[in-house]
Amino acid sequence: MFCQLFLNCIFTFGYIAIIAIGFALIFRVNRFFHFAHGIVITMGAFATFLFSIRVGLPLLFSIPLGIVITALLGCLIELGIYRPLRRKKADEFVLLLASLGMYILLQNTISIAFGDETRSIRTSAVQEGLSFLGARITPVQIVTICVSIVLVTALSAFLKKSKIGISMRAVANDSMLAEISGINSDRIILCTFAIGSGLAAIAGILVALDVDMTPTMGMDALMMGVVAVIIGGVNSIPGIAMGALLLALAQQFGAWFIGSQWQDAIAFVVLILFLLFKPEGFFGKKVRSATV
Repeated sequence: MFCQLFLNCIFTFGYIAIIAIGFALIFRVNRFFHFAHGIVITMGAFATFLFSIRVGLPLLFSIPLGIVITALLGCLIELGIYRPLRRKKADEFVLLLASLGMYILLQNTISIAFGDETRSIRTSAVQEGLSFLGARITPVQIVTICVSIVLVTALSAFLKKSKIGISMRAVANDSMLAEISGINSDRIILCTFAIGSGLAAIAGILVALDVDMTPTMGMDALMMGVVAVIIGGVNSIPGIAMGALLLALAQQFGAWFIGSQWQDAIAFVVLILFLLFKPEGFFGKKVRSATV
């Protein structure tokens, strides 16, 4: 039983971490709640469904196409909605409302195009999971765990070592100072949306391969990612990974003790506790303000 719980925790950690890191990258650079990230998660799954089931391409080709299309969607949202609003000096509240509007518009578009019923991108029959120390784990769950570990490690190195990653950190810290230093903030923000949206697509596809998909699947997934970001600390990739792991542990063990219907409630109890006692997150630092 404990081995099964452990495997469930690691799998849950996997997809939450991918969603959380994608959201955090965009939030760090733009400093507003990107609600449309939820529909970007959904779009990754449905774009793959379009190419795989409707068009008939092999899944190995459909998945990269779905990721690319979703990354382009994130870029289009930035170019068509957020950038014009920033140039008009719109504040974070206006950007948040625009993001929420995009979420509602695109969710309804997906519902019209594909219907509201549950869809599947699996083409093979459902099979019993592989046996591991008396527990069961499916190939999709193994892939999710491996992909999440690789992405967390690669992104942490990317932000510290690559020129674009360092520029992202500079824009996140002070966009005006970054511009003075010769960094093109608009280009870096666009790159951030492409990377963050690609990560969202990967998470959406992995979730859809495991438990199928609906047009509303993205919002619940986004909320879990946001909780992981808050309890882990938005400025730390390792902290976000720790937040995703803690959230997965709390949800899975809570579901075992009191029932799976309480998983979302458990997540927000954890969130409230962190907001009360450690609002800066695992590896965050308290900011001291000073007046002159």
